Amino acid sequence: MKVQNKITKVLQHMAHTHEQMARILDAERHVAVRMSQIVHDLPDAEPDFGDISGLIESSGKVNKNIIAYLNAFADLEEAMAEGVGRVIKELNGQEEE
Repeated sequence: MKVQNKITKVLQHMAHTHEQMARILDAERHVAVRMSQIVHDLPDAEPDFGDISGLIESSGKVNKNIIAYLNAFADLEEAMAEGVGRVIKELNGQEEE
């Protein structure tokens, strides 16, 4: 029974960690969505941005932000899968005993 309590505590800590990671990703998602909305609102024909280099730089920053969000989301999924996999292995090991 003692091992079950340890597994339960590990699962609780993992759940709390995943919840915090999800909150961070949600905040990043809001930033990415807002930046996408700003880019979408830009005029398609003959925008007056002064020079093209500023426009290219801003577009690159938006793309980097979206890519960073997607990478962070993938890392969260991977961390969750690894944690759950370890718990399942531990539970399977206990069933054999």
